[in-house]
Amino acid sequence: MIDPYRVILRPLVTEKSMKGVERRNTYCFRVDPKANKIDIRRSVETIFKVHVTGVRTMNLRGKARGRFGVYRGKSSDWKKALVTLKEGDRIEVI
Repeated sequence: MIDPYRVILRPLVTEKSMKGVERRNTYCFRVDPKANKIDIRRSVETIFKVHVTGVRTMNLRGKARGRFGVYRGKSSDWKKALVTLKEGDRIEVI
């Protein structure tokens, strides 16, 4: 089995993600781009001791970086996971 601490890189704590926690009990995480939904589910359940009911993932492209209209590179691509927990389960992210 893959190490759960290498799958879940960090939680994404923004205003928009906190609204998801309040409304749908959904948490956002930055995850390893090679991880699939099953790996993410097992990692969240192992690390936080909760029951996961759903996982949605999205691959995000890195932004172009540069100054004065000259683009010299881009930030790396990354993967985001939205994890929905069972009613009553919670994760303390702050």
